[in-house]
Amino acid sequence: MEPQILVDADACPVKEEIYKVAFRHEVAVVLVSNAYLRLPQHPLLSQVVVSDGFDAADDHIAEIAHPKAVVITSDIPLAERALKAGAMALKPNGRPFTENSIGMALATRAIMSDLRAGGDQIGGPPPFSKADRSQFLVKLDEIVVKLKRS
Repeated sequence: MEPQILVDADACPVKEEIYKVAFRHEVAVVLVSNAYLRLPQHPLLSQVVVSDGFDAADDHIAEIAHPKAVVITSDIPLAERALKAGAMALKPNGRPFTENSIGMALATRAIMSDLRAGGDQIGGPPPFSKADRSQFLVKLDEIVVKLKRS
């Protein structure tokens, strides 16, 4: 199986960076979304539009994830499913989800959800920055090189 980049594309802020790495390393990209997205015309890019059902995009990505894939997502439960399928998972800010970190990420997510449900006013993540974009580009390049070598 060839290396592949699977993208949870609806709210992904780093599509251009993904294309740059994919084109440089000649790695296929599958963008999965609930609605049609305008993509550059390129043979390495494909798009899957799923129903707008709850978690439909996540379910599709989890079904096609494999050990030679990297899944780009901010969604912690999807990252866990990708890791269970043997794929790598990377946040758009360049921080990887790992077997060691996913449990804590799920626990933190559950606590934050409980706090929000209880009416607590809590802040969201910090704004997406140029440094995040740069870190993502470096880390995705690293992961793709690793996948191509394995």
